[in-house]
Amino acid sequence: MTALQLLGYICVALLLQVVAGVGVSVWRRRALTSARPPVATLEGSAVSAGAWPGWRDFRVLRRSFEDAAKSQCSFHLQPVDGRPLPDFRPGQYLTFSLQVRDGTGGIAGAERSLARCYSLSERPDPASYRVTIKRMPPPAGRPDLPPGVSSTHFHDRVQEGDVLKVKAPSGHFYIDPDAAVPAVFIAGGIGITPMMSMLRWCASEQPERVVHLYYGVRSSADHAFKQTLEALAESHPALKLNVVYSSPGPDDVQGRDHQHVGHIDLALLRGSLPHGRHQFYVCGPPAMMQSLVPALRKWGVNDDDIHLEAFGPASARVAGPATNEPLAPRSTSIEVRLNRSGRTLVWDGQDANLLDFAERHGVAVDSGCRSGSCGTCETKLVSGAVHYAYKPDHDIAKGHCLMCVGTPRSALVLEA
Repeated sequence: MTALQLLGYICVALLLQVVAGVGVSVWRRRALTSARPPVATLEGSAVSAGAWPGWRDFRVLRRSFEDAAKSQCSFHLQPVDGRPLPDFRPGQYLTFSLQVRDGTGGIAGAERSLARCYSLSERPDPASYRVTIKRMPPPAGRPDLPPGVSSTHFHDRVQEGDVLKVKAPSGHFYIDPDAAVPAVFIAGGIGITPMMSMLRWCASEQPERVVHLYYGVRSSADHAFKQTLEALAESHPALKLNVVYSSPGPDDVQGRDHQHVGHIDLALLRGSLPHGRHQFYVCGPPAMMQSLVPALRKWGVNDDDIHLEAFGPASARVAGPATNEPLAPRSTSIEVRLNRSGRTLVWDGQDANLLDFAERHGVAVDSGCRSGSCGTCETKLVSGAVHYAYKPDHDIAKGHCLMCVGTPRSALVLEA
């Protein structure tokens, strides 16, 4: 054997080793990928993969109260058709089509259709969903006004065995599956519901992920999921529980029932969170959103690390503008043509949105959440341009607009 032949054999052997090494590496990568938890469903559009079109019938399996005051009730739902449910992204909501009575408290009256969105409060399960709904009283200081129509309907009329019409899970508020970044959940009152979905998912799929929960309520009477949260914190050391009571009751013990007294504010976060990057998830009443979210930005938290779920338009606006397009001055007169109703009106800036504008002029428009989430008021935009002060949660179809959160940026022709 010549030296040249020996060198050739050595080169061939080395080449075979390289090829074998690459093959093993590819095989290992594929094996690891197939063994990972199914987190792929957490990415993508607002509507979950495998979602059904339109409405689907769900039966109420059971009801269960989650707080001592019995103001927050969970409704466990199962599809009537028996088919498995698609995964959803923890933090998303369901949209319900309801037939509610005019009046409150079960008083007889004419029924009307109403669409409302409620956050899922449990991790994905192919057999059932759960939403938790708080009974909404009249606004503070206004006992003359009626309580929440939809929440009253659920609490007083929806019973076990009833069938409800439900749209598939949707929404842009859901947890980032990157377990390397600690998550900070900040909830006020019933804002705990999407956090429960995220917490239960993390405990199941990412038990080592560091999660800080800041949950603000008045007292133990309003403390929803109290035993569940305490059990999760006990079994998952990576979950740091910070319950804040603003008005503790005489039997509420700090260190047992709650960790802090007062309200969730930047001082509390700065004094209890470790240094470093965090992903913030915030859901609560308008007062909390309006004060806390700007404070986080002022603290230096990047907008990409602040995720919001609002109770309504007033609190959703803290999310910031959806576009850089200038809004027409409030004094500007803009012609708005409504084809279906045959009306041509003049926008003068008096109304917060096109839905309020239409209703003020006696034009009936189907609506639900009134915060850009459910899509009930979605209307074909025949011509013109609509401005949104913040990015709507609902994915708007091409050539359409949402009247409940939109204002005219130019002369409009709508199909409404």
